[in-house]
Amino acid sequence: MPGRLLRGLWQRWGRYKYRFVPWIALNLSHNPRTLRYVPEESKDKVISDEDVLGTLLKVFQALFLNDFNKQSEILTMLPESVKSKYQDLLAVEHQGVKLLENRHQQQSTFKPEEILYKTLGFSVAQATSSLISAGKGVFVTKGLVPKGAVVSMYPGTVYQKYEPIFFQSIGNPFIFRCLDGVLIDGNDKGISKVVYRSCNGRDRLGPLKMSDSTWLTSEIHNPLAVGQYVNNCSNDRAANVCYQEFDVPAVFPVELKQYLPNIAYSYDKQRPREEIRSFMGSHRWRQIIRRRLSFLVIT
Repeated sequence: MPGRLLRGLWQRWGRYKYRFVPWIALNLSHNPRTLRYVPEESKDKVISDEDVLGTLLKVFQALFLNDFNKQSEILTMLPESVKSKYQDLLAVEHQGVKLLENRHQQQSTFKPEEILYKTLGFSVAQATSSLISAGKGVFVTKGLVPKGAVVSMYPGTVYQKYEPIFFQSIGNPFIFRCLDGVLIDGNDKGISKVVYRSCNGRDRLGPLKMSDSTWLTSEIHNPLAVGQYVNNCSNDRAANVCYQEFDVPAVFPVELKQYLPNIAYSYDKQRPREEIRSFMGSHRWRQIIRRRLSFLVIT
């Protein structure tokens, strides 16, 4: 019994020590592979923000078209020009898969991971890590990933430096700290899960979802939202991805925000009620506060 207890404590320490500041400080020089030197915030870019935005729009648009039959409520709130654009894209998409549909007497939709493979040439998923006592990891399940490709997103609730996160942080290995001190809680269990669901429901505007909460479940709609399970490098294995931060621009299509796996902890108090009413009435939308995303890029 004492031996089992000690083994359990040792395993917990093995997972916790990477968040214990004194241990990190004493071991930095022993493991240079875990360090990535960033001279300043503006230079922490492996790929440009334009490339990141292009990838997100490409994947999210493909997911939207794949689920087009379930988007009727959202489509009624979009301008005619936007609706016609998606209808044209859908017509081209159907021509491309006509042979496949005839062969399988088709279901009209594909799984999200299949859409990711068709769009970017690879798919990723969670699985048991090959590292000892590392729990889950993220693996490429199909295709090849080119250097500089966005391979996953770090989902979760986004906290500013001054916002409370003490109780959510207890025993939580999924809190990611950005360069400017912003925190992202990527835990899909416990109080973190409750907080995310609450914020997600708070920001919803009728049928329009401002973020994706399916990463909290086993049925993930955005197949990139698995970044919190990417393991760090070790002395034996170098990292093949790195984190990069991205702020969602104000012009991001409102119909595609349902696939963003991040939500701000605090409500946007700067957005007036008149703006929401004008959106409902004239199909216009303007977001004031940018949303922080963290994603992983192949190095």
